[in-house]
Amino acid sequence: MMTIEVDLHSDTQTRPSEGMRHAMVSAEVGDEQRGEDPSANRLCELATELTGKESAVFMPSGTMCNQVAMIVHCQPGDEIIADKTSHIINSESGGAAALAGAQIRSVDGVRGVFTAEQAEEAINSVKRNFPRTSMIEIEQTSNAGGGSIWPLETICEVADVAKRHGLAMHMDGARLLNAVVASNVTASDFGAPFDSLWIDLSKGLGCPVGAVLCGSKDFIEQAWGWKQRLGGAMRQSGVIAAAGIYALENNIERLAEDHASARRLAEGMEEVSGIEVWPVETNLVFFDLKKTGLTAKDFHERLLKRGVRIGIKSKYEMRAVTHLDVSMDQVNRAVDAVADVAAGA
Repeated sequence: MMTIEVDLHSDTQTRPSEGMRHAMVSAEVGDEQRGEDPSANRLCELATELTGKESAVFMPSGTMCNQVAMIVHCQPGDEIIADKTSHIINSESGGAAALAGAQIRSVDGVRGVFTAEQAEEAINSVKRNFPRTSMIEIEQTSNAGGGSIWPLETICEVADVAKRHGLAMHMDGARLLNAVVASNVTASDFGAPFDSLWIDLSKGLGCPVGAVLCGSKDFIEQAWGWKQRLGGAMRQSGVIAAAGIYALENNIERLAEDHASARRLAEGMEEVSGIEVWPVETNLVFFDLKKTGLTAKDFHERLLKRGVRIGIKSKYEMRAVTHLDVSMDQVNRAVDAVADVAAGA
């Protein structure tokens, strides 16, 4: 098996630190399904304090958070507005259709961010033979948009459109805290315009699993019912909830280090002939290598031989993601490896 020495495939590659592992081992636990797990309860309290929402529920994954939110906010046959790059369209196995019975109208935003005008245009007129538009979804940060940050002003403008039309607003907050650290806008300010949102624990925050879905008390009560139906209810979940508590108390501000690593990676690759790098806002670095004459698959395989793993986005595009398990020295090694492959060394 090939040894991966620098893993930039995704921030989901992070492993629990020694401090996080200790917190997990020593966690207070109980039956989460009965509301008796003190660690899971504490994690949800921290999430509500962070996001400014009334209530929260611990979920096994962010995908389950999105799916449950769509089920609660929509009726079968409804339509959801989302950017064409969104995770709910491209990476959740058609769950909106399969579980919520809803379809998604894609909007062609810029780097995953669309305008209030585009949202307004995407809303269906009220007619018997038209699907009812019921929800607007945004992804913060936009993964396929290159880790781009939705500006708060744009969010508020889109939310005004939603409010006028009686639509729910939902945030896929997979990298919300990266946006918080990079923009100095609080999670509660980002979250205020939304009826529901979630924060991921298993990416930059370094947890092995989990996400927390937040919203009103009524929304979370309904979400709990769907958590049960979808098999997401857990028993002594405090063992993994403790990792989330540790992450929220220790790993948010350090996301700035990942952003600095991403900037260094981008700067280094910009000097490589044939590589074109997207603008970097957070911890994601997308780059085009068509001018090198190599496909992303070929480039990926040659990097692996040098102990570096970077993800494939399309035929000629790749995505590198910095995270807490990648040091600046490793970033520099990755730059050297990219330069060697591009030069045909």
